[in-house]
Amino acid sequence: MGLFDTFSQHHDEVYNTEGHKSSWSHELIGGAAGFAAMKAYEAKEAREGKPQSHAFAKELIAGIAAAEADKLFETKGLNFIDREKAKHEAKNNAIKMYEEKYEQ
Repeated sequence: MGLFDTFSQHHDEVYNTEGHKSSWSHELIGGAAGFAAMKAYEAKEAREGKPQSHAFAKELIAGIAAAEADKLFETKGLNFIDREKAKHEAKNNAIKMYEEKYEQ
């Protein structure tokens, strides 16, 4: 199972659940937000049909991932997890998924 599959499961657990669970970790939130960032990036690429440079794509995905992590904290009431750790995890996970998919 690749990173994309793993983070897809994280995404499903977090985004398809009402409220939040105390068992959620910053790794789980980071995986979910990173996956959401990849989905948003791929949707943008499909709409515009023009690939970006790898460096620009990674920066864009990292920014989307951080925004998704912030959104999860606000919408799911996630005050018990370290927000900055989750944002860092989301950025790293999104970049790893991009590299796994596009830089092989």
